[in-house]
Amino acid sequence: MSETLTLFAQPYDMDATGFYFTSLDDYESKAAALRNRWGAPVEEFEILFIDGPTDAMHLFSAASVSQGDLAAYFDALDDWDDDDMLKATIAFAENITSDTLATITPDDLDISVYHVDSWRDLAEQFVDEGMLGPIPQAVFHYIDYDAVARDLQHDYSETRATGDFLIYRAD
Repeated sequence: MSETLTLFAQPYDMDATGFYFTSLDDYESKAAALRNRWGAPVEEFEILFIDGPTDAMHLFSAASVSQGDLAAYFDALDDWDDDDMLKATIAFAENITSDTLATITPDDLDISVYHVDSWRDLAEQFVDEGMLGPIPQAVFHYIDYDAVARDLQHDYSETRATGDFLIYRAD
């Protein structure tokens, strides 16, 4: 990951002060050393996203990253490509999976994602790609793309899980 990621560990212990961290090692060392004002170790934290790449933020939010799956989150950021992160974000945000970051792999995600501005744009793209089979050039002007778009809504869904309008199909 080229952009720096900054998270914050907010202790549930009201007598302790939280800390910022940028990696799992950083988190583990600071968490192990943290004591509350009475000298007792602090064990439970709420993890907050502070700053970093947009795709990392969307995955963090959609997967509801907590202290328990922090290692899996950092592994995903290191190992997954942009497409894997997008599919996982959609899967978590749209409740397509009951897996967690610790149990899901990119191979588990059979999701097709389309970056279009509207359902009609997707209909036009599919017709151009031959979804309806070969169409004579003279007939193209008579295609009802809005009707094709309505039909697509039976098998595809839309989301704004990443802030952008996306259409996807989960198989």
